Amino acid sequence: MSRLRPGLREALRPRHLVLPVAVLATAAMIVSLPTSPGSAPAGGAAGPAAVRWTPLTPAKVSFDAAISGDPQSSVEMLGFNDLHGAIEPPTGSGGLVNGIPVGGAEYLSATVKRLRAQYLPVKDRVLTVAAGDNIGASPLISAAFHDEPTIEIENALGLDLTSVGNHEFDEGIAELLRIQNGGCHPTDGCQDGDPYGGAAFPFLAANVVDKVSRQPILPPYSIQLVHGVKVAFIGETLLGTPTIVNPAGITTVDFLDEASTANFWARKLRAEKDVQAFVLLLHQGGVQNPAFPPDPSTCAGFAGDVTPIVANLDPGFGVVVSGHTHRYYTCSLPNLSGQSLVTSAGANGILVTDISATLSRSTKKFVAAAAQNVLVENSKKNPDGIFVRDPTKVDPVVKQIADKYRVAIAPIANRVVGSITADITSTANAAGESALGDVIGDAQLEYTQPAGAQVALMNPGGIRTSLTFEDSAGGEPPGQVTYGEAFAVQPFNNLVVTQTLTGQQLQGVLEQQFAGCFGQGTFNRILQPSATLTYSYSASAACGSKVTDLAINGTPVDPAASYRVTTNDFLANGGDGFTRLTAGTSRATAPGFDIDAFTSYLGAHAPVAPGPQNRITRVA
Repeated sequence: MSRLRPGLREALRPRHLVLPVAVLATAAMIVSLPTSPGSAPAGGAAGPAAVRWTPLTPAKVSFDAAISGDPQSSVEMLGFNDLHGAIEPPTGSGGLVNGIPVGGAEYLSATVKRLRAQYLPVKDRVLTVAAGDNIGASPLISAAFHDEPTIEIENALGLDLTSVGNHEFDEGIAELLRIQNGGCHPTDGCQDGDPYGGAAFPFLAANVVDKVSRQPILPPYSIQLVHGVKVAFIGETLLGTPTIVNPAGITTVDFLDEASTANFWARKLRAEKDVQAFVLLLHQGGVQNPAFPPDPSTCAGFAGDVTPIVANLDPGFGVVVSGHTHRYYTCSLPNLSGQSLVTSAGANGILVTDISATLSRSTKKFVAAAAQNVLVENSKKNPDGIFVRDPTKVDPVVKQIADKYRVAIAPIANRVVGSITADITSTANAAGESALGDVIGDAQLEYTQPAGAQVALMNPGGIRTSLTFEDSAGGEPPGQVTYGEAFAVQPFNNLVVTQTLTGQQLQGVLEQQFAGCFGQGTFNRILQPSATLTYSYSASAACGSKVTDLAINGTPVDPAASYRVTTNDFLANGGDGFTRLTAGTSRATAPGFDIDAFTSYLGAHAPVAPGPQNRITRVA
C-alpha cells in the first residue's frame, strides 16, 4: 500500500482544502457471478501453466469469413498499458526502443492524438483504451499527489476506457473509487489547491467483486457502438492480484478467474443485449523470447500467463489488450475455437498499440483485426548524432498539466540525497541478483540495526527502475542522486519491519522464491539479500531442496536458532507469495519508510558503488 511520507505531505499541503465528495455505488444491476476466486475456466485446467504458441502471422487475425456484399464497420483502437504515472520520459534503457528515445506524457498524448486524427476521417470509430496499472508504482511527480496528475493527463489525452490493474489497488478500494469518482484525498486534501474531478473514463473491473454482494465494485463492461454494431469492452485484472498488493487494502473484495468471468459476461451480453463482438482489456500478459526483440510488433517464442487465459476465452473475444509483464508484442493466440489478437505496448508510455478491426453489420461479429506497436518518439537526432528533446512532438495541453506538477514538486524532487560511482542497475544476473538489489538490502539492514537486524531481504518487484550516473533531471552534476530519482526506485513508501525467524523458517522463505514452489507463481522471485546473507541454489532440484550452503556472516544457519530478519511490510504480510514470512514474531517497525532507509544509505556512504552481485550462487 502506498503512503505519503509525513514530511512530504506537509511540504505539499495547500492553503485551501476541498472536502471529499461521497463515493457513489457503481454496481447498477444484480447478477450471478462465478463464486470461487480460483475456479477453473470452462474447457481447461486451472492454473497458470505457460503455454507456448508461435503463430505464423502474429499481427493479423481473420475471424468469420466475410459474407459477399455484407457491409462492414471499422474501428481503430489505440491501446497502452502499465503507464504507472510515467509523466516524465523513462530514463536509461527503459526509455529506449532500438536506441530511439521514447516515452513521456506529453509525447504519449501527442502520438495518440496524431493517430486519432489520422483515422477519424476514414474509420467509423476511434477508441483509446488501456489495460491497467495506469497509476501506482509511480514516480514522485505523480505519487506525491496520489496519482491525480496522471488521471488529469489521461483525461486530456482522451482515454475512453481502461481495466483496473493490480497497482490500482495499492492504496485500497476506497482510494480507487475516489480516483474514479473524484473528491479530495481524505487525509491530504487536494494538494495542488484545485478540486479533483475524477477520471473522465471508466475503470472496468469485471472480476473484482464485493465479498458480500458478489457484485463488481466498478463497471464490468462498456458497450461501444461502431456504426450501429455493438462492441463490448470487458475489463479485468489478474487473478493473482491479492498476492502482489498489500492485503490490508483489499479485505472486502474477491478476485475471480479471468477466463470464466469474461465468458460469463460475454454470454450475458450476447443473450440480453445482442452483443456478438468482444474486446478484453486484461491486466495479465506474457513475454517474448528474447524479451525485447528489435521489432516491438512480433510474437517470437511467446509464453506466459495470458496464453491459458486466452485459450479458454469465448471465441467472440476478437481482441485482447493485455499488460502486466511490461513487455511488447502483437500475437495471434488460440481461444476456445478460434484465434484472438493479443497485444501489449510495453510499459511507461513508450509505445501505442494501433489496432485496426472490421465488423460485419449483419453478423455483428469481428471479421478481421491487425495490430502494430508505434513508438512514442520524444526526440530528434542532431547532426552530431546526439538526441535532444523535440518540442514539435509535444502535446501542449498535456505539457501544461505536467509543468504545473513539475513546478510543485521540484523543491522536493531535486534535493540531492547522495551520490553513486556508476550506474546501479536493477538488471539481475544469472542467479537473479541485481547490483541495486544488493544496495537496497544493505540499506535496509543498516536502517534496522537498532532492532537487532542480522539480514535484510528485498522483493525484486519493489525495485522499479535503476539509478543512472548521467541522470540530472534537476540540473545536478552527474553521479549525484536526487530524492526524485531515489523515489522512482522505491515508490511504494512501505514500512520497514524486522522480525524473528528460526533458521528453518528462513530456509523455508527462500524455498518460496521459485516458480511453482509452495504457492509461488509462474516466475521466480529472487529476494535481494544484504551482504550478511549468502547461499547457493539449484534451479533443477525439487521444491524444498533447492537452497544450500545458507550462511549469515559466513556462519552456517542453524535451523533451531533465531535470527532477526528485515523486510518491507508488504513482504512481511505475505506479499509476492512469501506467506512463510507471516510466521515471524517480535515484529519491530522502523521509523519512516523504505525510501528513508534508501536515501539515508545513499547519503551516509556517498559515493555508493554498484553491489557486487556475489551473494547468491546458482549451481545448476
